[in-house]
Amino acid sequence: MRIAILTVSDTRSMDEDRSGDTLVKRLEGAGHQLADRKIIRDERGEIADQLRAWSLDPEIDVIISTGGTGLTGRDVTVEAHRDVYEKEIEAFGTVFTMISVQKIGTSAVQSRATGGVANGTYLFALPGSTGACKDAWDEILEAQLDYRHHPCNFVEIFPRLEEHKQRKK
Repeated sequence: MRIAILTVSDTRSMDEDRSGDTLVKRLEGAGHQLADRKIIRDERGEIADQLRAWSLDPEIDVIISTGGTGLTGRDVTVEAHRDVYEKEIEAFGTVFTMISVQKIGTSAVQSRATGGVANGTYLFALPGSTGACKDAWDEILEAQLDYRHHPCNFVEIFPRLEEHKQRKK
């Protein structure tokens, strides 16, 4: 899969983006290709515009953002993702929370990880900590982005994400 990484932060630079580095290392280690990588400010419209642009790019299959999923006023990544989604993958956030509870206890309620689909592209919003990125990749995304994972995975249904847009024959 060709995966784009978006770090949402008002303060990080590429040199300081440990969560983005963590995701790149893991996706490349699993045999995927880094399609693009950017850092963008915590601005809902800017985040949504970048997600839309990448979701329309035929060279990008998956977008993973990190940061901006918390509860403070500047945390608008989840809202930006939902502005773009055609369909939300509700269970992604649920499963992420279940995994997080095992690691950080009830503090997991402060995370709003989310996933969805837009323009035939998968989108996932992860918290900005390296631990959360590791957990989401190692416990969910690595398997779901591997066509060999059974009983089902995101890769096998990838070609059918936009079947509703095809003309009836």
